[in-house]
Amino acid sequence: MSNEKQVDSSRRGLLVATCAAGGVVGLGATGALVSTFQPSERAKAAGAPVEVDISTLQPGEKKIVEWRGKPVWILKRTPEMVASLAKDEADLADPKSERTPDDLTPEYARNQHRSIKPEILVAVGICSHLGCSPSDKLTPGAQPSLPDNWGGGFLCPCHGSTFDLAGRVFKNKPAPDNLQVPRHMYLGDSKLIIGKDEKGEA
Repeated sequence: MSNEKQVDSSRRGLLVATCAAGGVVGLGATGALVSTFQPSERAKAAGAPVEVDISTLQPGEKKIVEWRGKPVWILKRTPEMVASLAKDEADLADPKSERTPDDLTPEYARNQHRSIKPEILVAVGICSHLGCSPSDKLTPGAQPSLPDNWGGGFLCPCHGSTFDLAGRVFKNKPAPDNLQVPRHMYLGDSKLIIGKDEKGEA
């Protein structure tokens, strides 16, 4: 009788140990399975259009949101800022946004202000040279690393590329192209969708 009990006891212990190990393996497999779904979910979220409330954005202010892992600037230009865009054109490398327009400038932004609404610039804040993020230099006038006739815009601190208030690059700078204007559209006066336009294109 004692031998049978010992055998039963041994079997029971082996069964418990096997089940416990199987449970750990099962949990590990489930964790691996869940983790395989996470990258695609993150990628999907990163590529999804972003809705932005611009109702509180004041003239001269800039808001930054993230879209596809990139900083997108939303600058509400003052009337003076909009007027300054005409003065820059002779000094710009691509004033009409003709270089690689399909990649950098949607058709509805191929204008002097590079935007749907003249007062609102929507641009990806990444320099076309080496991917640095330019700094705001919105105030006109002479400043360090800027010309005396500076009309306001952006300066890339890495290698000195300068962009006007429409994200257009100045001549003879390392950056080869203007800042990218992402596809976007408005939902009334207070909301903006980045990453999608009225044609449904992303």
